[in-house]
Amino acid sequence: MSKYADLEDNELQRLSLQGDRYAEEELVSRYMRLVRICARPLFLAGGESEDLIQEGMFGLLSAIRQYEPVHNASFRTFAEWCIRNRLRSAVRTASSLKHDPLNNGVPLESILSDESQTPASVCADYFQKSPEEQVLARENKKYTEQLYLSLVDSLSRFEKAVLALYLDGLSYKEIARSTGKSDKAVDNAIQRIRRKTAQMLNQAKSANS
Repeated sequence: MSKYADLEDNELQRLSLQGDRYAEEELVSRYMRLVRICARPLFLAGGESEDLIQEGMFGLLSAIRQYEPVHNASFRTFAEWCIRNRLRSAVRTASSLKHDPLNNGVPLESILSDESQTPASVCADYFQKSPEEQVLARENKKYTEQLYLSLVDSLSRFEKAVLALYLDGLSYKEIARSTGKSDKAVDNAIQRIRRKTAQMLNQAKSANS
């Protein structure tokens, strides 16, 4: 397997299409953290638990099978686009009215993750929007930023540290090692953050209704 670790994404993807399962496994392993980065903000904001990780993986596998270098985008950019599209589709399908902020607002990952800032595909989608849609997108982003700042203000120092590491794709064990706490303490902190996020979203919904 060591020879696969030295290969570039495009070569691994090409080998995967030829039926090389080890190449596909290496590519999946390489992008597993990106899947978690894309899925976790949606989970915190009301998504369906770790089921979103599975949906993100389906998006990644779709990228492996559909990517073509002639797309004039890196495999990473294309994979992120596929992962996020799959996640948004899953959230829209599973969401009820109580999850309206997920359907109508800018997902929290656009605020919290440096890795999501203006990939080529997102820029292209934005400039294809009508002027009215662009104004609405800006308003939605402003709304999401305000919600995020309110959430951060409600967190303890430990919870803020856990949130940053969690959204950066680290596992519970990695977060525990980084913070010097137990896995259980990390899990408890994440559950508290989820409850505070849900409360914040419900308050915002009530204020706007």
